[in-house]
Amino acid sequence: MAIQQDKVNFRRLPHLNNLELLQATYVQQHFAKHMHECFAIGVIERGVLKFHYRGENWMAPAGSVNLAIPGEAHDGSAGSKEGWTYRMFYLDPLLLAQAVHELSGIRKQSPSFTAGIIQDAFLAEQVRDVHRLLEVGGLPLLEQEERLFMLLTLFISRHADHGFTCKRVGKEPQAVKLAREFLEENYTENVSVKDLARRCHLSPFHFIRVFKAHTGIPPYLYLKQVRMKKAKVLLAKRLSIAAIAHEIGFTDQSHFSRQFKQMTGITPHQYSNIIQDLSPERSTIT
Repeated sequence: MAIQQDKVNFRRLPHLNNLELLQATYVQQHFAKHMHECFAIGVIERGVLKFHYRGENWMAPAGSVNLAIPGEAHDGSAGSKEGWTYRMFYLDPLLLAQAVHELSGIRKQSPSFTAGIIQDAFLAEQVRDVHRLLEVGGLPLLEQEERLFMLLTLFISRHADHGFTCKRVGKEPQAVKLAREFLEENYTENVSVKDLARRCHLSPFHFIRVFKAHTGIPPYLYLKQVRMKKAKVLLAKRLSIAAIAHEIGFTDQSHFSRQFKQMTGITPHQYSNIIQDLSPERSTIT
């Protein structure tokens, strides 16, 4: 029987504080004891990871979140015959310290996590989903940043040792109004959370929470709705789907089509056909 080979995919994302992504299947690999300068947070997708961390032996099965904080030595090897498959984030401690400060008001300090394994099905799902989205790429910068920030908010608020409590946020209508106006006027730009927050005189993490408290959705979903509204207008004018995708700021036609169907339940092509079939007296789909 052939021995299964290790498979590794690694990416670094400079636009997200040099965030590093690892997706790997290891069968033969045995990591010698080592330390990271960053936070290593991941989810086990298949198999079992065995490691020694903080004086204990840990077995991380599929569905569990595994982690190591900066400066803590650990090793790693297969805990089952099939090895293990996981997705890992390697995060700058300054980013987590910023999150703690903006969420709780406590001075900037990195959160601490005692356990090497966290059993939290919802967190595991979010780690996996955000990792997949960032790995594939093509998402607007606003969505990439927000997805990551919201994941960190979930992770810290639910599992940090000191139990950081998120500050209450007001709806701050003027700040949200400024952000909405900017998105509606500049929907083709690859705007960032930092850009929007700066315009509203708020910090990035706080801005996301304020915007969602006021509108019920995060800024990236608001931007997506603005783009889809404009797409419907252009589809009614019989522009090509490829031209519309470019016009409203998508990287390619397939990405636009997927997003359009996700928001409306039908493809751009189907929507265009429906619009053309409608008589002038009938109202258009909204």
